[in-house]
Amino acid sequence: MERVVIIEDEQLAAEKLQMLINKIDPSMQVDAVLTTVSDSVRWLANNPADLIFLDINLADDISFKIFEQVEVDAPIIFITAYDQYAIKAFKQNSLDYVLKPVTEEELRGSIAKYRKYKGRGNDYGEKLKTLLTQYLPDQNYKGRIFVTYGGKGKSIEVGDVAYFYAFERGVYLKSFDEKTYLTDNTLDSLEEVLNPKVFHRLNRRYIVNIKAITEIHKFSTRRLKVDLIPPPQFDAIVPAEKITALKAWLNS
Repeated sequence: MERVVIIEDEQLAAEKLQMLINKIDPSMQVDAVLTTVSDSVRWLANNPADLIFLDINLADDISFKIFEQVEVDAPIIFITAYDQYAIKAFKQNSLDYVLKPVTEEELRGSIAKYRKYKGRGNDYGEKLKTLLTQYLPDQNYKGRIFVTYGGKGKSIEVGDVAYFYAFERGVYLKSFDEKTYLTDNTLDSLEEVLNPKVFHRLNRRYIVNIKAITEIHKFSTRRLKVDLIPPPQFDAIVPAEKITALKAWLNS
């Protein structure tokens, strides 16, 4: 019986993953479902694991921080929504990665890959260290944003955010699935904690995800208009003094 650990802070996602693992390979025993970096460090420091399924963003921090605090040699299958981040590094330095939402077909392929390479002397500990040096510099940035709606609150992954915009006294988040949420942030504070490779401050009203930009037009003699998806409530206009920075960002 092989000992499997799931590190995932979304309960439904963890339950689905465990169900699929049991269905695909009943010889795998899920010993623990962990939801935070701190809990994972404590568990892994005192228990062996043959295989780890790992979400990148956890409730208390980026899951890679686990491996700064405890030695792990077990192969890892990453579970991530961030297809735009470090996929090359995942391929080179982990057993495999699966994009959310996890499907049985993809997971079956990852487990088959684990079976194929099991016991071949792969030094996963060293590969993980290489991955950390490639990936963590970008991942010091915020991975989730807390939002409120209808008197409730929840956490949104930054990869799902098309843009942030200021309106009246609040700052709102617009997701790629066209939902709008109020945040507790200012645009200035967001600018400091978002990955600048992905997000850019267009003007006093907008911070945009590069994947949300569809076209850029000349708006006037000295200004540009940026078309976004989903379509914004207010025009996203880039003033003359910010055009050079926008072009440099798009070319980086």
